[in-house]
Amino acid sequence: MSERPEASEDADVPQGLRCDFCGKQVPQVRRIALDRDYERLQTRHAVRYACAACSEAKERERLGGTG
Repeated sequence: MSERPEASEDADVPQGLRCDFCGKQVPQVRRIALDRDYERLQTRHAVRYACAACSEAKERERLGGTG
């Protein structure tokens, strides 16, 4: 009799990417760099990716709005 591996609890989680802000697994992420005097090849920075909801929230925050 052969044993079947047990299904992991993550079996229902869709394969995709993880948002660096909220930690959710999502099918698509965004990386937007908007900063004065930002030079991506010379400025040291941590590369972070955001899901759509976190990206939109960061944009509202950047523009000074709350919602």
